Amino acid sequence: MLKLIQNTASVIVAINMVTKRQLGLLFILMGVGAIFAMFAIDLIGAGQFQGIGPAQRQALVVAGLIIFVGATLLPLGNRPA
Repeated sequence: MLKLIQNTASVIVAINMVTKRQLGLLFILMGVGAIFAMFAIDLIGAGQFQGIGPAQRQALVVAGLIIFVGATLLPLGNRPA
């Protein structure tokens, strides 16, 4: 939960901010979830292609890019995002 306080300079300060590490983990989880969703679609049998179709291939590339961006945010530590 985000708590906002107002200091004497009338500036609102957020107490619990999202850090770059947390944002990176969120991106990695979203990318991995998208990859699992693409393979779940294959198991259900949606689409016309046997195996991975062109739209799924593009979605997997985008999910891989999201995972890469998340991995680059991890080493930046606990600084606010």
